[in-house]
Amino acid sequence: MTPGERRLAERLEQKLEDDYLLWYDVPIGPKQTHPDFVLLHPRRGLLILETKDWRLETVQRATRQMWEIAPDGQVKVVMNPLAQARHCAIQVVNALERDPQLVQGLGPHQGKLAFPWGFGVVFTHITRRQFETAGLGEAIEPHLVICSDEMTEAVDVETFQQRLWNMFPHAFGNKALSLPQIDRVRWIMFPDVRVPVQGALFNAADEAAPDLPSIMRVMDIQQEQLARSLGDGHRVIHGVAGSGKTMLLGYRAEHLARAQTAHTKPVLILCYNEPLAKQLAQAMHTKGIADRVHAVHFHKWCRDQLVAYGQELPAQNLPREHFFDDMVRRVIHGVERRQIPGGQYMAVLIDEGHDFAPEWFKLIVQMVDPATNSLLVLYDDAQSIYERTKNRQFSFRSVGIQAQGRTTILKINYRNTRQILETASLIAADLLTAEDKDDDGVPLLKPVSCGRDGDAPLVIRLPTLREEAQQVAELLASAHNEGHAWGDMAILCRHWSEMDICANALRQRRLPHQVRKGAGTFNPAADCIKVMTMHVSKGLEFPVVALVGVGHMPAAGADERDEARLFYVGATRATQRLIVGVGGAGEFGGRFGSTQ
Repeated sequence: MTPGERRLAERLEQKLEDDYLLWYDVPIGPKQTHPDFVLLHPRRGLLILETKDWRLETVQRATRQMWEIAPDGQVKVVMNPLAQARHCAIQVVNALERDPQLVQGLGPHQGKLAFPWGFGVVFTHITRRQFETAGLGEAIEPHLVICSDEMTEAVDVETFQQRLWNMFPHAFGNKALSLPQIDRVRWIMFPDVRVPVQGALFNAADEAAPDLPSIMRVMDIQQEQLARSLGDGHRVIHGVAGSGKTMLLGYRAEHLARAQTAHTKPVLILCYNEPLAKQLAQAMHTKGIADRVHAVHFHKWCRDQLVAYGQELPAQNLPREHFFDDMVRRVIHGVERRQIPGGQYMAVLIDEGHDFAPEWFKLIVQMVDPATNSLLVLYDDAQSIYERTKNRQFSFRSVGIQAQGRTTILKINYRNTRQILETASLIAADLLTAEDKDDDGVPLLKPVSCGRDGDAPLVIRLPTLREEAQQVAELLASAHNEGHAWGDMAILCRHWSEMDICANALRQRRLPHQVRKGAGTFNPAADCIKVMTMHVSKGLEFPVVALVGVGHMPAAGADERDEARLFYVGATRATQRLIVGVGGAGEFGGRFGSTQ
């Protein structure tokens, strides 16, 4: 901000009530114009402000169309600042008036916005007396201007606010905007805060489309503030399942991609699970930034590093876990010996950071270019389901992550309906005891429902897993007949053997499906039912999810707490409809009582 803009921002914060929303220098509307300030209030309406730090001697000549200014001694011609504000406002109003839910339905103003809108100019270094003496009122209507002496701390709240309301020439209707209407205004004005469905992750709708969606989901205000304020340096976001962490990561990746030049380094997105990495890679491809933002799962990245820099790969005959552990060790040693260079990336973004071992963080921190020092870690300890992550007694500082004062906590679950979240918590309630930690610790967060209601999860209890799988197949076929795409559905199993049983049931009914067994067997874009383990579903979401084999959890000898985490991960993948198969002698099935 310029000093004048900062002073105005302070006055707006001081002299306006908490129910105002205020944006500074944010691209707005279909044309992505850049007004200085945008104000929105449920009753007062929408106001666009242009701010000019010009002094009176800067202005050489002023007309209603153009102004001649000489800020540095060189005369240049610019658009009248009021015309600039009007242009931004009209662009936005035209877009808002396309929405039937935001316009007058009847009467003389039919089709016009159902709330006031206006625009104006703020001169931060020109007093009202100077404005009048210089005759600037001939170029800009005086009531559409706030001058420097009208925005001091000494000006009372009522007088300051009245100056703003004098800028509203267009007022239709007298009803306050509802919260859904405010969300629709934000959806249209700011395409980058739209929350898309999983099938089109991070993909904004076409603003030029003739029909607007009936339901417009946007980031909440905390998420939007967080997304817009993420800067360089190390940052950690602790968020419960469904709090929008991956959405924020996508926003950040796109912002960084736009800031790149031909000479800047790429951005790296890392996660543990291959299906999530593929989903993120597809999202970056859809946005047209895959050449600048590389999304990959951690062990593939390690292998790529060894191959690229001529380092020897682990022996192929090693057991699976030992093979991957050895691969990571070889990369770490390669970096230590400077055979693999550090600082390869403009920024590194880590999704599902709770899946990462401490030594992985130490390695990744070294991959960030010191010139940008941009690292973002997304974390939810309640979803830690891997053996290597059981020992959580480490601080971020100890692994080189310097995020003190730049840590954010997101507790509200937006993905799941209240009923689905309650079902997930039925098994995991003891697990989700909230613990507060300092900036450098790892908190265990208890999610808070956003209050979105839906159908109660369907619980089925049948004698065998085969019958359970057949019933799930029938229910998914019914969901498809009701309008759900095959790609909206997933069957999540505890073991591979259950995946085989489910695949046979789907095959018998000739339902399109894809079984994820091993790398390379998951295509997020395929319009078919995804069959996978609960483990590899982490980070994904589907409108319809069926959990098969819950009645056999926990298996004999398994750690009940770990199995509860796994059930929690699986259940919270569902955004609309959850089916839980609880037949069997396991303890979890007993907690569901009789079949629903």
